[in-house]
Amino acid sequence: MNGISSRVMVVRLQGTFRRRRILRGEMAENRPIETENDFFVRFWGVRGSIPCPAADSLRYGGNTACLEIRAGDRKLILDAGSGLRYLGGQLMAGAPGEWEMLLTHTHYDHVCGLPFFVPFFVPGWSFDVYAGHLLPEYNLDQILHELMMAPLFPVPPSIFNANINYIDYKGGEELPEKHGARIFSHPLNHPNGACGYKVVFGGKSICYLTDLEHPADGPDPGLVEFVRDTDIIIYDACYTDEEYPAKAGFGHSTWQEGAKLADAANVGTYVAFHHDPDHNDDFMDDVARQLEQRRPGSIVAREGMVLRP
Repeated sequence: MNGISSRVMVVRLQGTFRRRRILRGEMAENRPIETENDFFVRFWGVRGSIPCPAADSLRYGGNTACLEIRAGDRKLILDAGSGLRYLGGQLMAGAPGEWEMLLTHTHYDHVCGLPFFVPFFVPGWSFDVYAGHLLPEYNLDQILHELMMAPLFPVPPSIFNANINYIDYKGGEELPEKHGARIFSHPLNHPNGACGYKVVFGGKSICYLTDLEHPADGPDPGLVEFVRDTDIIIYDACYTDEEYPAKAGFGHSTWQEGAKLADAANVGTYVAFHHDPDHNDDFMDDVARQLEQRRPGSIVAREGMVLRP
């Protein structure tokens, strides 16, 4: 079982409305959908905390956080959870190229795919890997070397043969503009720090906000402005409002709080993400039904799903 559902959802979004097309029996990674002007996000891992490959998580997927965003010629990977392994397999079917990897933070569930990402081992590939939450106490090169340090892992990052640049920045900064695509960052409320991202291309935008805890008194005004009028917002909806009191301080939010943020910021489409590993497919189906009632047009993320603004 490769963790990617054989049901692939392709959604084209216009404001708060969408047209949905389900492709049955076709794998997302086998679909050559991108063009030079295309802008989309593909979900390779949607879980939080730990992978949960089980029979009752097949419909939504059991891999931890990993997204692929294509913005024309700019190729982005957001987070490096266990879903990264499957993205790596897809990339190896093509020629080596230049990619950027944007890490929200370096908790294990968001970086555990790195040692198993095959393109890192192959000459000819090039990756700029960004993190905006570590300075000044740490840096990304140090942290990723410690991730693969003996006796925790049998080989060090020095065995990687790709051209890999580790780049630290301060959360809130804009990353270098390339190929007409801009990337903005925003600090998030999470233990040890985290950063959210907004990718803007061709007059459209996709926001990725995972591993954040909402304020007790309503949406964070700074975050509202960061995501205002975004076409797609992907949000940490790990818990429900009913579960949250027992989880306060863990650094995660609820799907209901995500809907409040989407409303306050006039977001086009809200995508619930970072599913708790204890939430099986039936539980997520119920969340999807409630979310559709609460904010029509919203979506619960599934592995293999592709969204276009």
